[in-house]
Amino acid sequence: MTIEDLPQTSAGTLEEVYSQIEQVGEQLARIRAGIGRVIFGQTDVVDETLITLLSGGHLLLVGVPGLAKTLLVETLGTVLGLDNRRVQCTPDLMPADIIGSEILDESEPGQRSFRFIRGPVFTQLLMADEINRASPRTQSALLQSMQENEVSVAGQNYKLPQPFHVLATQNPLEHEGTYPLPEAQLDRFLLQVNVDYPDIDAERQMLLSTTGLNDAKAENVIDAVQLQSAQKLIRRLPIGESVVDAILKLVRAGRPDSTDDSDLAQSIAWGPGPRASQALMLTCRARALLQGRVAPSIDDVIALAPSVLRHRMALNFAARADGLTIETVIERLCEHVS
Repeated sequence: MTIEDLPQTSAGTLEEVYSQIEQVGEQLARIRAGIGRVIFGQTDVVDETLITLLSGGHLLLVGVPGLAKTLLVETLGTVLGLDNRRVQCTPDLMPADIIGSEILDESEPGQRSFRFIRGPVFTQLLMADEINRASPRTQSALLQSMQENEVSVAGQNYKLPQPFHVLATQNPLEHEGTYPLPEAQLDRFLLQVNVDYPDIDAERQMLLSTTGLNDAKAENVIDAVQLQSAQKLIRRLPIGESVVDAILKLVRAGRPDSTDDSDLAQSIAWGPGPRASQALMLTCRARALLQGRVAPSIDDVIALAPSVLRHRMALNFAARADGLTIETVIERLCEHVS
């Protein structure tokens, strides 16, 4: 796609838009390099995390302990210049521990009034560590903030800082004392990224870099204003009709009442909704920009399909009993658009 294919905007001419794309691309290269000095071997995870933030969404990281999920969030806060806080989710964590609460103040003349004390959700980058250990009531406290970027306390609405992103982690191994996230909350996460073990070369580099006297430190590259500008730029990138058709075909093929594959229709309990299509539209653009391209392709749709769909659909009991997995189903769905 050439510069002539870019849409005109009120922000400036096509040349200015193209110049902004190049500038953001250079910033992204520096961001990836800065994260790479601290996080070793998790290239795909880092890229999909950046794609999520560029798209303005929230991310669910699933992996066993010790794979640098917490370190990744802290590093992102430093590199992107975002205020970040961490909430350690436990069964006794209350909603007020996240969103805040009102306290009763008494002045000297004896007048009493309520004052709102803001919780850790009032930040730009919130890490909810082991989110599935929090009770359903506490998990629901994040629903409004993730969807509407505000919280309600005692009938008053409080806007959250911008940009606002939730990066939650989840341990796939331990299920005792956990509460599975409801489908409504899972759908609020733009991507679900599975974090695997690093390869041997990356683990070797990690050992040499983290067990000496001088650990590598992340450095700031951009600020919140620049991140928001990049997020607006993502929405202005052109996307071809073939890519839009591929997204619609992929998502609708994952619904039992819309798919042409009778075997899949009998295996899927419920399929992805319109938010999956929206997520693919945004993340495909972000992936293209991250890789230095002006517009996304069908390859972007296929590459991002697992992270977009795996938490937005489920198999029925018979399919699981036969050994079918969500990953296998998504691979078959991608065959329809490849």
